[in-house]
Amino acid sequence: MENYYGIAAISGICVVVLLMGTMKQKAGWISIFILRSILGIVGICVTNSLLDSLGISVAAGINPVNVLTIGILGIGGFGLVYGILFYRFL
Repeated sequence: MENYYGIAAISGICVVVLLMGTMKQKAGWISIFILRSILGIVGICVTNSLLDSLGISVAAGINPVNVLTIGILGIGGFGLVYGILFYRFL
């Protein structure tokens, strides 16, 4: 009977160690996502101001869809948001 408790304890410790490793990896992904999202919001503000000063009436809004797109895809998502806007502008 004591062997079963030992096996259960070792298995439990292994599961905890694996979960800790997984959480560490996910924390890295979450921090990258947040950083991309914040930089994307700043980029949208700067680009909207630049386009407005040039007299081009295309402006991307800061909404959850755009923030998620830029947060997940990075600079490609930023280009995608403005690409769709310029396509609609034509």
